[in-house]
Amino acid sequence: MPPAHPARFDHFDFAASGRRVFAIEGDALTVVAARLDGAFSAACRAILTCRGRVVCTGMGKSGHVARKIAATLASTGTPAFYMHPGEAAHGDLGMVTDADVVLALSYSGESDEVLLLLPALKRQGNVVLAMTGREQSTLAREADVHLDVAVPVEACPLQLAPTSSTTAALAMGDALAVALLEARGFTADDFARSHPAGALGRRLLLHITDVMHVGNDVPKVGPDASISAALVEMSRKRLGMTAVVDAEDHLLGLYTDGDLRRSLDDAGVDLRHTRIDAVMTRAPRTIDADALAAEAAQLMETHKINALLVTNGQGQVVGALNIHDLLRARVV
Repeated sequence: MPPAHPARFDHFDFAASGRRVFAIEGDALTVVAARLDGAFSAACRAILTCRGRVVCTGMGKSGHVARKIAATLASTGTPAFYMHPGEAAHGDLGMVTDADVVLALSYSGESDEVLLLLPALKRQGNVVLAMTGREQSTLAREADVHLDVAVPVEACPLQLAPTSSTTAALAMGDALAVALLEARGFTADDFARSHPAGALGRRLLLHITDVMHVGNDVPKVGPDASISAALVEMSRKRLGMTAVVDAEDHLLGLYTDGDLRRSLDDAGVDLRHTRIDAVMTRAPRTIDADALAAEAAQLMETHKINALLVTNGQGQVVGALNIHDLLRARVV
């Protein structure tokens, strides 16, 4: 089909067309939501008591929706995967065990590729959940639980392209996932474990011990060190600060780049001879090694500081980190 000349669409209201789609699909979701009843609860219970996984399947657009539902379930605490019904009929059905629940999607409820799997699934004893738009369809009748996602009208003006119907199926899948999540008491920490590479995973799983400097990389001087000696230590370790500790590494104070600027502005301070304990910050803010890296970021932001010392329960300095360490770890 040759491309149409742009001038042909100069007076077409694209935004109005888009708003019409949103309105139609929004109304469709309201209609489907009103039908949530005992069947929805039965589907949730079947999945919660399942000893295996949820196998989502469907052809065409329903297949794409089934794949997304499987991904959402898997990331929210319900083990699930997508199985192509055509491939299942040629060997992939072996991936389904008798402990699995099968969620089959077909708006018509008559997709041959999906119906072909039912006898084998029934023989194996699988619970079959169906999501269709026709309550009297073959798939709906043969399933153990039927979720009705019938919509009044498609957003496509030709009533051909699945639009409202696929939106309703997606929403039903989300409703299942969220209901199961809440019933299980699934937490943000649980979510992060299945998303370790995501921003949430980094915030919830990364601990101070994963990003802090330890051992000889921690800048430390004794209380009798001169300011110039402290500056040498700060320059070597390049964290913009140094801890002031006693012989057993108990924290006595902190000296930072900011403290240096204040020292330079004080005529009574001699960088070579003034002891660091005379100009250090006593009782500085610290963080525990078991804390999350995100807590360090919040502490730095709240108190407008760029670095933190890490201490243990005995008040000993065991590590150090600055804002650049958190940036490298993509916590902030």
